[in-house]
Amino acid sequence: MGTAAERHEARLLRASQPGLWALLAVSRAGWFGPVRRAPRLGWLVTDAVLSRKVLNDHEHFTLLGEGGVGHLWQQVLGDYVLRIFDGPGHADLRQRGRDLFTEANSAALVERVAGPVVDAATARLAAGEAVDVAETARTVVGRMMADLLGLRMPAQAPDEAFREVFQTGERLAALALGSAASTELAPRVVAEAKEIIAKLTRDVPEAFATAPATTLLGRCREAGLSLEETRGLASLLLVAGTETAASAMARTVALLHDTGTQHALLADPSLSVAAVREGLRVSTPAPMIGRHVSADVEIGGRRLRAGERVLLLTHTANNTGGPFDLTRPYDPATRQLWFGGGRHLCLGAPVARAEVGRLLAGVTAAGRPFRVVERRYARKVLIPSYASLRIALT
Repeated sequence: MGTAAERHEARLLRASQPGLWALLAVSRAGWFGPVRRAPRLGWLVTDAVLSRKVLNDHEHFTLLGEGGVGHLWQQVLGDYVLRIFDGPGHADLRQRGRDLFTEANSAALVERVAGPVVDAATARLAAGEAVDVAETARTVVGRMMADLLGLRMPAQAPDEAFREVFQTGERLAALALGSAASTELAPRVVAEAKEIIAKLTRDVPEAFATAPATTLLGRCREAGLSLEETRGLASLLLVAGTETAASAMARTVALLHDTGTQHALLADPSLSVAAVREGLRVSTPAPMIGRHVSADVEIGGRRLRAGERVLLLTHTANNTGGPFDLTRPYDPATRQLWFGGGRHLCLGAPVARAEVGRLLAGVTAAGRPFRVVERRYARKVLIPSYASLRIALT
């Protein structure tokens, strides 16, 4: 049955997507081998080194075309995705936007936007209350989304308003459910996605023109990105960074509790960096990455043909390293595979790390262990997550 942490993670995966849970369970049992072809899904890759090889091989694999996330969002955002998602256009965009999310400005952004939310939760914990860290995480991400998209919302708006923003982004991400077998979206799904994106990015044009350079939209303008590119980038950030960030935050707290390693973190706060890294590795909120085969190539002794699709089972690849462990040294095999790899490595990775780290700092601020009072797993969601994770100090 595994450890308590492994049991809870398995239940969470099963509740969110039973098919995904079964696929990951079989792949972790070693039945697939490093590369195997599966009916309807295409080629499955479970090895970390081979996954990184695919992600770095831009000559034979692309985000564009059936199986790639670029094909998914081209249908929603328009054909300009073809220009900026891969190839020279994407390289140029990354070059101009390389300073959008540094470690320093990401930490400052998270402290400014998320700090007050986490501090309020910390105060409630210290007062003896139980706090739902999954809800806190959704509030944090909702506020981050509102700030990144330049939404005209007062900072003093109630938390419920920002969780509503989060839920809107969640609805958008949920439209990708079922795309493991095909990234071709039904017309009604495309129409709904366009409506959601129009709502969430409604204030981008004005904010792009007036936002200070300390904000994402202001930095995009200063970096020479066009309004079209900025709107697309903002849309993709809210899709990629909504549920994934909230999931990682709550699940890392649960892992610290379920493994008992919170005591080591309380004794040595410098382990926070390892706790963030291990939380992201073990949870791997985006458990699969899809690519389209653009040219014949051999991977792991298998011949892949142009036009086929590949699913990198990153959750399996990352977890072959072992269970959650704060003493685990940096593993060059996995590196940051939970954020992807190559020129498509997640642009917002420093923000995600800062968000998880800030929540852990709040949970451990009192210097006392915490216990899980109640937990509920989210059901039928794109990103495996907790619907509720209530904790209290012991």
